[in-house]
Amino acid sequence: MSSYRYTRPDSFPPLVKNLVIINVLVYVAQVLLEKQYALTSKLQLWPLMPARLHDYLVTNKVLEESDKFQPYQLITHLFTHAPPPMLFHIIFNMLMLWMFGRVLENVWGPKRFFIFYFACGLGAAALHLAIQYYRCDLLLQAIDANDMALAQTRLGAVAGAMGASGAIMGVMVGFAYLFPNTELMIFPIPLPIKAKWLVLAYVLIDLFMGIGNASGDNIAHFAHVGGALTGFILVFIWNKTNRKTLY
Repeated sequence: MSSYRYTRPDSFPPLVKNLVIINVLVYVAQVLLEKQYALTSKLQLWPLMPARLHDYLVTNKVLEESDKFQPYQLITHLFTHAPPPMLFHIIFNMLMLWMFGRVLENVWGPKRFFIFYFACGLGAAALHLAIQYYRCDLLLQAIDANDMALAQTRLGAVAGAMGASGAIMGVMVGFAYLFPNTELMIFPIPLPIKAKWLVLAYVLIDLFMGIGNASGDNIAHFAHVGGALTGFILVFIWNKTNRKTLY
């Protein structure tokens, strides 16, 4: 074991605190202003899809005219969460950000953590958009073949995505890389699990569920995988010559 010692912070470091505050404020705005401004639809990340597919779905009232990708959504979707009654979405994400993000910010400082967090969020969005574009193409093929039953099963390709989960998965990977043998408890498992195995299990579950693409599964699994992959690449590069952060 190296001589590196980590002192656990007692309070929020500034960037993590501000990220949590912004997420909560956006959520409150969603709750109070949703009916008036349709904030969730405007802020979440819509897939890149062929214009012909979008026009078809609007004509058939599957989507609204405004339900389409805008570049600003690459950032805004990171602060947008599922509205009530799905409070678990934002509560879980903010808890994970606090648990793991504060450690990384105290190790790296706010500037590097800022770069890391948003890079993971953009990496998550990039992989998600790529997978959704492929699925949109499959949906369009089913429509062109007039196979409406098959098309119905592929409508998940045009759903919007929201939440900080992709960026937070990158944060969890960063924590597991730097502190792989830290023992964590996860309910309801009564035994401690090392961070490296717990985070690896999360990533593999997302990969398996994303490939399976089960009907009714509304979780953007490949966004999680994209965030995790980006986080791993960044922390690997940053620590190539600094082994004192590993134990």
